[in-house]
Amino acid sequence: MSDNQEITINSIKERLRDFTEVRDWDQFHSPKNLSMALSVEVAEITEHFQWLTEEQSQNLSPNKRNEVERELADTLIYLIRLADKLDIDLLAAAHSKIEINEQKYPVSKAKGTSKKYTELDK
Repeated sequence: MSDNQEITINSIKERLRDFTEVRDWDQFHSPKNLSMALSVEVAEITEHFQWLTEEQSQNLSPNKRNEVERELADTLIYLIRLADKLDIDLLAAAHSKIEINEQKYPVSKAKGTSKKYTELDK
């Protein structure tokens, strides 16, 4: 991608479509398979933080940070591909979910607590 071209979810989605098409991999990219691959990638992120203290998890070495960055990229790739296969607009879905969460977690009840919304009134 050239330096003057903006990177967007749609540009990544198109690039992934092309990448998949020329390799004839679309046959393997069912929502079931993509969701399973996404789950594996999330587990690989988690593996990097397993057994670290809170402080260590916030102060990764440059090498470890690069490894986590690659796993996050893998996760994003599978997430975008899955959304594409299901014709879901990720940005619109994220905005909608934030609005839902704002209703479920009003500041007056949720500020400073990690309680789930069903526990806020208790």
